[in-house]
Amino acid sequence: MKFKLYQLPVNNLKFNLVLMKRFNGYKPFLYNITVNACKFFANPKSSPVAKFFYESVVTFSNINHSCPYNHDIIVDKVPVEFINHRFTQILQFPEGDYLIEAYWYRSGSPIAVAKVYGTLS
Repeated sequence: MKFKLYQLPVNNLKFNLVLMKRFNGYKPFLYNITVNACKFFANPKSSPVAKFFYESVVTFSNINHSCPYNHDIIVDKVPVEFINHRFTQILQFPEGDYLIEAYWYRSGSPIAVAKVYGTLS
């Protein structure tokens, strides 16, 4: 994934993370959290749920620092085995189809939506 940031620097950022599971359509499942991203990146322990998802991609991205962001955001080459381990061994999610939606806001205005679909089997 590559997110092009057109207005730099970014230093007032929030995100809403929604986990959904497929039950005759995608329905909310376990988590729906909103986090001030700049404060979270400075102190990831402030939100354990966001920290779990953050740790799932931080090693494979360039989001490993706090605000401001003066560059595009890249998440690349996340191994399936790594994600599978996190979602089946660390947190034991049941098998099924999942959707993770991340809504991003800058200064209160929506700027992006990222949707990641996956299947645990």
